[in-house]
Parts: sequence; C-alpha cells; structure tokens
Amino acid sequence: MRNVFNFSAGPAMVAEEVLLQAQVEMLDWHGTGMSIMEVSHRGSEFKQVVEQAEADLRELMGIPKNYQVLFLAGGATAQFAMVPLNLLAVNNQADYIDTGIWSKKAIAEAKRFGDVHVAAKVDESGSLIRIPAQTVWSLREDAAYVHYTPNETIGGVEFHWVPQTGDVPLVADMSSNILSRPIDVSQYGIIYAGAQKNLGQAGITLVIVRDDLIKEPLAGTPTLYQYLVQAENKSFYNTPPTYSWYIVGLTLAWLKREGGVEAFAERNQRKAQKLYHAIDNSDGFYTNPVDPECRSRMNVPFNLKTDQLTAVFLEEAKKAGLTNLKGHKLAGGVRASIYNPMPEEGVDALVSFMKEFAGRS
Repeated sequence: MRNVFNFSAGPAMVAEEVLLQAQVEMLDWHGTGMSIMEVSHRGSEFKQVVEQAEADLRELMGIPKNYQVLFLAGGATAQFAMVPLNLLAVNNQADYIDTGIWSKKAIAEAKRFGDVHVAAKVDESGSLIRIPAQTVWSLREDAAYVHYTPNETIGGVEFHWVPQTGDVPLVADMSSNILSRPIDVSQYGIIYAGAQKNLGQAGITLVIVRDDLIKEPLAGTPTLYQYLVQAENKSFYNTPPTYSWYIVGLTLAWLKREGGVEAFAERNQRKAQKLYHAIDNSDGFYTNPVDPECRSRMNVPFNLKTDQLTAVFLEEAKKAGLTNLKGHKLAGGVRASIYNPMPEEGVDALVSFMKEFAGRS
C-alpha cells in the first residue's frame, strides 16, 4: 500500500495492482528472460501484448467492427494536427466547440490547415461557467467534422451529453474521461485520448477512427501523421512506444477485473458527489466555479478565500499524504483529479482533510 494519494491531473496515478504487476515482470516477461521493453515490437512476444490490449479495449468500450484502433505516439496534442490533416481534404472546413484551454489549443492548431469555425464556446458571463445548450450553437451542415473536448482538465468542465451532429462526423478528445463511463462509440467519427490519465503511462495515444474516415489526407501531410498509413501498418509504421503500450494493456486488464466501465462509472460518480458535497456545504470556505450541470467527474477545481490560505492548504495536504493538488498555473487554486485509478478511500481522505482544515482556519 502506497503512502500517498496522488491527485495529479497527468501524468496521473496508475493503479497499484498494475504497478506491482509491472514490477514483477520488469526483468523477466513471461519467462522470456527479458523485459517487455527489450523485445522487438515486431516479434511474437509483443504481438501478444498488442492483440490482448486491443481485444480488451474493444470489449470494454463496445467498439464496432467498422472502427480501427490505433496506438500512436505524440500525445493527444499530435491529434490536434492529425485530425484536420486527415479530415479537411473533404471541403477544408470544420466546426469546433470551445470549452477551455485544451479546446483552444486544438482550435489554434486546426486553423493552420483550414477554415475553422467556433460554433459555440463556454459561457463565462455569469458567476458560474456553463456549456451552452446545443440549440444556440452555429453548426454548419457542410462541415467536414465537429470537434469537442468532453472534459476539460483545467477548468473542470464536462459534457454530460453527446452533441448531435447528424451526418457530420463528431470528433472527441477524450484524454481525461475515456473509460470513466459507458459511451456509444458509434456516435463518434473519431475518439482520441492520451494515456496518462485513465489509460496508464504517458507516451502513447489511443485513436479510434471509423473506417470511412480513413482516406487520403491533405496534400503534404507527413507520412507518420496519416491515419491511412497508420491503419495499413497496424500502428507499426515506425517503432511505437512499446512500454507505454504494455502498461495500457495491464490497465485495461485491471479495468476488466474490477468490473468494467459500468462499475467505474458508479465509483466515479460517488467520488465526485462526495467531493462536490464537501465544497458546496463548506459555508463558502471552498467554492467551485462550474455550473453543477456541467461539473467534471474527473477534475474538480476549487478555490479558497485567499492565495495565502490556499498555499497553507496545499502544504498541509501534502504533509497529510494528499499530493499534487495545486491548480493549473493558468487557473490557480486547488484541483483534485480523481480518475479511475484514484480509489474512493483517497477522496474520503481528501474530504476529511478539507473539513478539518476549514474547521480550524
């Protein structure tokens, strides 16, 4: 049992069971006498890791057969470019929904390659941040795709509904909430997610892409950035980040043993409810800036009355074994990231500390 609860937004904590298994297998993977990080990515040993990881992911998410599963390098940030490079060849225009910092980064990158229209943006005009209803969005019927970020790690804003885009493919950056709740993959054209929050170790990115969207990209697209090339080569056009892929595989197997996505959805809901209840019932000692209708279940930001008080809170929380609670540099305050690997006991410990700190401050 580890001595701290790690609330980092990413790279985030990895399930202890996964770490222990990786530790046991570090020097000798399945009797090979080698670490999995030492074997050839094209050999039979690593092929087992690849095939099992994809099978487990498809089972956990119910991925239809007409979707390719890619495991790529470059982080989700690389997908900010890969998505427009591969989809804009249709008509060179795309719609984006701006709900925070990561949406803004995706928008800025896409503007390098085509006509990007911001169809909606988060409402920050009132006392609480809100996602506007789709009825007021200005979506274009002839857009090549619609891109949104279902969960914004910095602002703590999350969609609890799926945008309806008709025949226009919906693209989602699910880096921070993938596998945290059941979804219908068939509602999306592309889903991508960096691994370092709910999937395991930083260094690899999951991309789920519908077959009909795998086609010739914009002229001049680097070979490594072409979905067509990556799909034809089963993510092995070049040497992939093999150890990160292995850790993702262990994490997916762990998720299955723990009851699958449905079980984690219930667990995540309880964790979030406990933490928001502590914030909302603190008589204003702690405040959350997001409308309850779109609060994140993965990243919970909150503020104390002064920066000085926040600094004391963070220092004492660390001494109590509650680490990496400092808010993002652009937002300040406190942020607790409570992804799948965060046990409910960790949230209970944080809530207990919050109540005790408020009672004596």
